[in-house]
Amino acid sequence: MSVRVRRFIAFWWDQGTLAAARLIREKLGDAIAGRPVLTKLSQSPGIETATLSEIWEERFISQQPLQTYVIPEPAVPRISLVTDSIGSGSLFGGVGTALLFSAQLANRMNATLRVVTRTEEPSPSNAAQILGAYGIELAQEIQFSFAPHVSGDADASSPGEASAGLDIHPDEIFITTSWWTTAATLPSVPHSSIVYLLQEDERMFYPFGEERVHCERVLQNKDIRFVVNTRLLYDHLIATGLDHLGHRGCWFEPAFPKSLFHARERTPSGKKRFFFYARPNNPRNLFHIGLDIIDRAVNEGILDLEQWEIFLVGTHIPNVTFGDGYLPQYCEGLDWEAYADLVGTIDLGLCLMYTPHPSYPPLDLAASGAVVVTNKFGNKQDLSGYSRNIICAELTTRATLDALRAGVALADNRQARELNFAANGLGSDWARSFEATLQSLATAR
Repeated sequence: MSVRVRRFIAFWWDQGTLAAARLIREKLGDAIAGRPVLTKLSQSPGIETATLSEIWEERFISQQPLQTYVIPEPAVPRISLVTDSIGSGSLFGGVGTALLFSAQLANRMNATLRVVTRTEEPSPSNAAQILGAYGIELAQEIQFSFAPHVSGDADASSPGEASAGLDIHPDEIFITTSWWTTAATLPSVPHSSIVYLLQEDERMFYPFGEERVHCERVLQNKDIRFVVNTRLLYDHLIATGLDHLGHRGCWFEPAFPKSLFHARERTPSGKKRFFFYARPNNPRNLFHIGLDIIDRAVNEGILDLEQWEIFLVGTHIPNVTFGDGYLPQYCEGLDWEAYADLVGTIDLGLCLMYTPHPSYPPLDLAASGAVVVTNKFGNKQDLSGYSRNIICAELTTRATLDALRAGVALADNRQARELNFAANGLGSDWARSFEATLQSLATAR
């Protein structure tokens, strides 16, 4: 005897859902009976609908095209940097590099630099802080524009630059800083005018889904030029399907000026300092794995809290304790110089990055005399070319703990540590770092 099992799923129905269900039932009956189905679901009173463009805009608002209008060619050329924000929380690493690169290119071309932001109003003082910290003076003026994402229901008649759009001119160069700012710029300007500053394999920001598809489409564009942060990342991108970067792209190595990155004076009787790069909202930084490693290192005596103090440096860091209740020091919202001052006091760091790029904190630390443990990934197997004070470990708990143990020993061996520091392969001059890239861009024009 066969047994038929029926499964029921219960839903909470609101009035709009009930109305939709009745309409669907009625039309399904019409279809089964062979009668034409004439009434659209959207015509039912009380049911909200959206056009495809509205759905797309809400889902992918960061790709909303820049609104532009063309002006005559000015006497002075212009470089426009398009980024999300230059707010205090955004300046480290990639955004700072983008500003430095744009400034160097503007000076090379004797051009005006315009900073265009999309998610918050640009801060002239933040831009001045970065350029000042690196000793860069612009030959021409710097301009700032805010081009926010505007929802479809916004008042098109509202005053301001957001409704008027950005003025552009035919020979302007646009430096984009992510796949989404590139996607937003592509419909609005000549493709040949775009220089995409690529500082990570941005495909790795996402699971296999729509954002990754959009990202790949931009990365596969053969009409724009690419400038890639580090040879390591450049080689990885070409090896993983983006072979057009071989003739449409170039690379540079970051610089760490000695005026900013150097060892600071420490109190001789003070504890040694341990640095953890803590960004819980950036999955590639493996925040929770890092916390577990630190806790195990404390419990196993690798990090003796009688000798070490722990600093968590990053953003949005939750309250945590290690070992038997040790409370680390939290460092958030540091400006550029305060960050460099802190880094110059560190003895040992743990900086995880689950991508091929070495990331900035390990290099910042090594440029300031610290020992750093980071993880291997893909072709990122050995970073001793930057500094022999950088230890790369397989991303397992035991391998990382063993690397931390080796890092503690090296941090304690002042002679070996200082010899490694003196032999660093890290550049210290941004102008020299960008020189080949700037020449390549000038030749391409």
